[in-house]
Amino acid sequence: MLVALLSFLLKMTHLILGIGTPQKYPPPMPQKEEYACFLEAAGGNEAARQKLITHNLRLVSHIVRKYYSTAKNAEDLVSIGTIGLVKAVDSFRVENGTRFATYAAKCIQNEILMYFRAQKKQSMEVSLNETIDVDRDGNPLTYIDVISSEEDMTEEIGRQILTGKMLSMLQTRLSERERQILKMRYGLDGLSPMAQREVAEKLGISRSYVSRIEKGALEKLREALS
Repeated sequence: MLVALLSFLLKMTHLILGIGTPQKYPPPMPQKEEYACFLEAAGGNEAARQKLITHNLRLVSHIVRKYYSTAKNAEDLVSIGTIGLVKAVDSFRVENGTRFATYAAKCIQNEILMYFRAQKKQSMEVSLNETIDVDRDGNPLTYIDVISSEEDMTEEIGRQILTGKMLSMLQTRLSERERQILKMRYGLDGLSPMAQREVAEKLGISRSYVSRIEKGALEKLREALS
């Protein structure tokens, strides 16, 4: 469930920042204008910060298409790369003399590589919810029962609250068809995540129709979160 929610929230980040196809991305800014935006962003100007992000989204798309074109989850990689871009905008210092595109490209690739490492590590980890024994009353005993601390409990409660809110929005804000498609696409309610093509075949509709419904549903949730 947590992995599915991560993918879902990344998709929301994708939409909130206005990411579309490469053809719809704003063009890169002239160097002088970009320099001025960084100075304004350093002074707390949020509009300048957002402008730097949106005008460099093309770089994220370029890196994903150039180095990860064969990846099955290219759309997720764009979202993950965008997180790297945001980190680059927030940490870049114009006084260092480095071109922002060079610096941002490294941050974007690092973020994607960290994602792949996390996926590989996760596949080798034992689930904390795996049953390792039973107590005297026959109740299952899991790893998390043995090693959890007060901080772990606080984090778990927070995650459950977030999960509850997201699932509540799915039920109250979306139609039955929209809920069905999002659950299939992002592996909610115990389902395995499916590509748009697989969802289309399962429901007997076109892939473009699945894409249109998915985008509309995510937009509704974005507005609710806003």
